[in-house]
Amino acid sequence: MYNISKIREDFPILSRTVYGKPLVYLDNGATTQKPRCVVESITDEYYSVNANVHRGVHFLSQQATNLHEASRETVRKFINARGTNEIVFTRGTTESINLVVSTFADSQMQAGDEVIVSVMEHHSNIVSWQLQAARKGIVLKVIPMNDRGELLLDEYEKLFSPRTRIVSVTHVSNVLGTINPVDKLIEIAHAHNVPVLIDGAQSIPHLPVDVQALDADFYVFSGHKVYGPTGIGVLYGKEDWLDRLPPYQGGGEMIKNVSFEKTTFNELPFKFEAGTPDYIGSTALAKALDYVSAIGMENIEAYEHELTEYAMQHLKEIPGMRIFGEAERKSSVISFLVGNIHHFDMGTLLDRLGIAVRTGHHCAEPLMHRLGIEGTVRASFALYNTKEEIDVLAAGIERVARMFL
Repeated sequence: MYNISKIREDFPILSRTVYGKPLVYLDNGATTQKPRCVVESITDEYYSVNANVHRGVHFLSQQATNLHEASRETVRKFINARGTNEIVFTRGTTESINLVVSTFADSQMQAGDEVIVSVMEHHSNIVSWQLQAARKGIVLKVIPMNDRGELLLDEYEKLFSPRTRIVSVTHVSNVLGTINPVDKLIEIAHAHNVPVLIDGAQSIPHLPVDVQALDADFYVFSGHKVYGPTGIGVLYGKEDWLDRLPPYQGGGEMIKNVSFEKTTFNELPFKFEAGTPDYIGSTALAKALDYVSAIGMENIEAYEHELTEYAMQHLKEIPGMRIFGEAERKSSVISFLVGNIHHFDMGTLLDRLGIAVRTGHHCAEPLMHRLGIEGTVRASFALYNTKEEIDVLAAGIERVARMFL
């Protein structure tokens, strides 16, 4: 059974009040709250194990190293990578994307070569490629979508050309909640001998992910989206591809030998991990992944699907409600506007009722242009949210709407 009361007890922040109202936290697409076990692991490691990893012969360093590398194995198992050498720790999804984009463009692309992205990408998966376009003259091609927020696969296939070098797309839209058919996108790309980078920031907290089953060449995500700490993320890359790409940064740990004449680089994954890693963060991330694994990602997916369906049904009953994104496969995100009420006004007034939502363009301005709007209010759900909180959200929206009549 899905014991929501027990789960909520693991997140102390959910019991606090805001402006005298019980907190209803619905900004999980931006960051999730942390269970006690994650916070306690950070404290425990700083107090009892803290030492720099890999480089020390003393007991604490060896112990910290073992924890750090055990965390890499936890990540490997969570996404079913073949080996820990395919798991690179980064600062988050954005750095993971930039690492792939920079090294791939430097080593695999020339002026006139093309990358395929989608209209619903986060800025991190647009701007990083645009920087390379300005430097190297590469070309961005964009997969369009229909009015339900679903990518058009027929149009996607037409974008491939002899100059296509990589596809870079999101698994789940942070605005629409659309769960993209990344298995099909990858299959089509591979038929053209083109690798695929998947942005998994919004999928990892909500869906079981098996990178081998997907046959993804690169898959990236952030710790803080999946109940872990900020400042830690993951780049999964197939060993063959990571071997081909040059180092992203220079420094300690990523080298074998250094002289003023020549430097040889370390083996995977250390080639991409210059400097002292966030070994405290990696341990806490592993705790978070163990936490959701104990609940079961399939159970989380089913529970959140029920929440989202319940929310969609109730929010649609509100007069003037416009919901953006009604794909057949949809994750735990609802973006909306009500009548002519500005998203900022709605979000600000909901906050006074203790309801935390996100407002704005959500780092997806090109998608907003496609929708013909400036921004939305976004409610995003997590494993600890309840139908009662959705009722509070619906009542809050109706109360705000009445103020603008």
